[in-house]
Amino acid sequence: MKNQVQLITYVDRLGGGDLDALRTLLGGELKGLFGGVHLLPFFHPIDGADAGFDPIDHTLVDPRLGDWSAIRRLSADVDVMADVIVNHMSSDSPQFQDWRARGDASPYAGLFLTYDAVFPQGAREADLMAIYRPRPGLPFAPVTLGDGSKRLLWTTFTPQQIDIAVHHPQGRAYLDGILQTLADSGIRMVRLDAVGYAIKKAGASSFMMPETFAFIGDFAARARALGIEVLVEIHAYYQRQIEIARQVDWVYDFALPPLVLHALHAGDGAPLARWIGLRPSNALTVLDTHDGIGIIDIGADAADREGSPGLVAPEQLDALVERIHDASGGQSRLATGAAASNLDLYQVNCTFYDALGRDDGAYLAARAIQFFLPGVPQVYYVGLLAGENDMDLLTRSGVGRDINRHHYTPGEITQALQRPVVRALCDLIRLRNTHPAFGGRFELLPTAAGRLSMRWCLDVTALRLDVDLRQRVHTVVEETVEAEHAR
Repeated sequence: MKNQVQLITYVDRLGGGDLDALRTLLGGELKGLFGGVHLLPFFHPIDGADAGFDPIDHTLVDPRLGDWSAIRRLSADVDVMADVIVNHMSSDSPQFQDWRARGDASPYAGLFLTYDAVFPQGAREADLMAIYRPRPGLPFAPVTLGDGSKRLLWTTFTPQQIDIAVHHPQGRAYLDGILQTLADSGIRMVRLDAVGYAIKKAGASSFMMPETFAFIGDFAARARALGIEVLVEIHAYYQRQIEIARQVDWVYDFALPPLVLHALHAGDGAPLARWIGLRPSNALTVLDTHDGIGIIDIGADAADREGSPGLVAPEQLDALVERIHDASGGQSRLATGAAASNLDLYQVNCTFYDALGRDDGAYLAARAIQFFLPGVPQVYYVGLLAGENDMDLLTRSGVGRDINRHHYTPGEITQALQRPVVRALCDLIRLRNTHPAFGGRFELLPTAAGRLSMRWCLDVTALRLDVDLRQRVHTVVEETVEAEHAR
């Protein structure tokens, strides 16, 4: 993976076009900004129950966006990352429809995870209560087969997203076929979506268990054999992120967004500085993605709150959530929790720009912190344009995360790129991509309360970032260091 800033985007929501239009945009108005692009699900269809994360056919590009030849053209210009949706597929998929019609006579019998495959002797109340849930309720949905019999299926997220039996030969063949298709189309990086839920075990949490780690390791090895790097997407207690990072190519630094918000809202950089000393370096740094702002990532371990405290105290975490709601004028409250149709229990839905009260100085300080940390930065397309909450889309869809999934027209992109905050962000991106110091050695510098400083050194050249967290401003200074210090 190139040590340059990456873009995260939906193909059709940045300019309203297809893959070739996105390629033109990256080579035109966005030229020189990104060393890679993470394409959020572009599979058939992009507008299912979960914005493409419930594919009917994971090996077919949605024809409205193009085809695999368009992916190959784009990957010839810029590194491309794609999602492998490991945990589930759409209930409208031909495989599921065939199994529902024919049952055990279907060639896809065994592909979908049933309740009794995990609980052959049935489950006790304690077994069901042990299951870790990202949303309210139990992860099961009933289905009636063609012969009139009924089965209970695992559906971790929605009834339209049917969990895959990943260890069954059918499940393994299904996932390997996706990897091969991506490799054949020039994709060299994949993100494993929802992989933390892929393994189920009676009496256990069925989330990030030792068996899950083993599955991730095996799947990553199969991907690497095809020349593909693997990014694991997990929202979890911060110590688990550290553990995961030791076993995979890349992890997300999901603790960073809430810690940066806490630092800038409370004028307190201590929790962020502590995390900088702990965090894995093989991380993709993000402030925003297509999902909400994670909260679980800096809180106490849900399974052991007393013995495993978070990066911030519970009262600080509660205060942060309220500050986001206040900064957004209450808009994030309308998109989060019981107000939203997809009840994410661990996220606040809001654009990062609105989470900081549309304060340009604070927003640029946050991006500077992101870009200066070790790892590879990713910038979400809404964040690139300092986007505001899309309340119209939220009202129309009722889906909380749509508040941060605006559909930009070409004219809106051109207009946004002229805003001073966006021009300054683009300058920061170019600095991060081109300054040689970022190929050197990183250090967190000692500072007074309410301030944060860090530096990159290569030979005798250094680039230092100073952030006044209380004034919510930053400065970047190039300096010369003594040769002995540089080593």
